[in-house]
Amino acid sequence: MSESTTPILTVRGVRRSFQAGERKLEVLHGVNLDLAAHGRLCLMGSSGAGKTTLLNIIGLLDRPDEGEVILQGQDAWSLPNSSRAGLRNRALGFVFQFYHLLPELDALENTTLPARLAGARGARLREYRSKAKSSLEAFGLGQRLHHRPGKLSGGEQQRVAIARALLMEPQLLIADEPTGNLDRATGDRVLDLLFEEQQKRGFALLLVTHDQRLAKRCEQIVHMEDGQIQADSTTPIPH
Repeated sequence: MSESTTPILTVRGVRRSFQAGERKLEVLHGVNLDLAAHGRLCLMGSSGAGKTTLLNIIGLLDRPDEGEVILQGQDAWSLPNSSRAGLRNRALGFVFQFYHLLPELDALENTTLPARLAGARGARLREYRSKAKSSLEAFGLGQRLHHRPGKLSGGEQQRVAIARALLMEPQLLIADEPTGNLDRATGDRVLDLLFEEQQKRGFALLLVTHDQRLAKRCEQIVHMEDGQIQADSTTPIPH
């Protein structure tokens, strides 16, 4: 199997239920999914289809009731908590619709946050700070390094979020409606930046969107409905 088709992510038989009063509501019904290293996959589905629950499990934020999430060849949910947290911080990057920047930190501090959480100190932290500064400057934010989120536009906040997500050089970036809170022109610029960075850095991209225009820029489109990936939904995009 070539490197380009080797899965960076394999999801097998994932189920997840939640207690709703006296009844147990199953949200995911045995989900299977593969994403190749360096691949670009779009996950689509209506609200309530289970996309967010699946992303939380893939992102190692929420434990499945059953099933496996194989990331970088490791069964992530079988690892001890500390090892799983290390894998998440090292291998995964996250970009969200609402940015999730800390309001009390400026753009540069928000971008270096993953390094601080990984325990970087002293010279190592200074290296990450320099790297974060270079990324923000490359993203057109050189004059905004010390502005807090409340002083940044939506597009600027999302560019900070992308720089933060890429700081630790993840092999998989999860982008959940990354342009959903932006106007069309700003969203297109943010998406162009995201795809340019993927091409340069070679990470795999799992993109969730309702926008067919964005979906068509991915190599594959997968549809989710009622907690399952539809059997005939994997759509390769011709080049």
